[in-house]
Amino acid sequence: MKSIRLKKLCICSIILTFCAMGLSLSGHGAAHAAESTTLRMALLPIPDVFPVYVAEAKGYFKDAGIEVEALPVGSAVERDQLQQSGSIDGMINEVGGAMLFNRDKVQMKIVSFARIPLGDAPLFRVLAAPGTTKKTVADLAGVPIAVSMNTVIEYVSERLLQAGGVAETDIAFASVPVLPERLQLLLAGQIQAATLPDPLGFAALQGGAVEVVNDLQLANLSASVVSFGIVALTEKKETVKKFMAAWDRAVADINADPESFRELMLKKIRVPKNVSGSYKIPAFPRASIPNKAQWDDVQEWMVGKKLLATPVAYEDSVTDEFLAK
Repeated sequence: MKSIRLKKLCICSIILTFCAMGLSLSGHGAAHAAESTTLRMALLPIPDVFPVYVAEAKGYFKDAGIEVEALPVGSAVERDQLQQSGSIDGMINEVGGAMLFNRDKVQMKIVSFARIPLGDAPLFRVLAAPGTTKKTVADLAGVPIAVSMNTVIEYVSERLLQAGGVAETDIAFASVPVLPERLQLLLAGQIQAATLPDPLGFAALQGGAVEVVNDLQLANLSASVVSFGIVALTEKKETVKKFMAAWDRAVADINADPESFRELMLKKIRVPKNVSGSYKIPAFPRASIPNKAQWDDVQEWMVGKKLLATPVAYEDSVTDEFLAK
């Protein structure tokens, strides 16, 4: 009888032990299932990323219960490598950049515009050297324009010249990928024309360059975008939504009183010294995404340049699910 009782006690003990383990394991699983509230963002020192720094300074991320680690990067190549390695959750890039990430399989999605040309603030300017006789788009026919090849800058430049009536056979480019060098060569008259992003484009104007055309003159052309990796959008869905809500709050603040953020701008964004006091902090678009026509135009250009072998579906790469409501 004693042995039977002992066996029963042992069996009960084993059952209780496994139950306790089960509860412990299920609790452990629940902890792992809890969504991370931290996002890592790779940020170039350009105006397009500024709402992240404003949201951070105003405490909007903290208010939302999330943490955003802003990782400064020196180049688009460095930024993209971090995304490829899974070291970051998101970035500010361009429509074409998202296409390249998704050319073989969907790795990221565009969740919002970052910047578009608004008011009197373009993203890109096509400029001629100081003292030039080149004043109009037609004057640039056959003139090599300094750009970074196979990038958004070449795309925007080509579309602006086409819109100005320059035949495709008369559009010429020269590769000068380093932006400060492109600015210096233009101001020194060593190149006849160049396309530059603001604030470098604005600095070139103040240095005597002549603006021929900018992207304010062609709707739905230029844009930078907020993009997140598929893993972040899946595993940190609510955190990304909170990030975008904080971004939109920051955008509203910047648009309402841009000058109040000049000190922060000069600390976080690379602005040439000759325009540190005069470069106007640009307005930012509120919660919106690129439309399919914009996507298709960039894609047509990239396929034509053989940067893409086959089209990438708009619906797989752009979503409005994360826009601030």
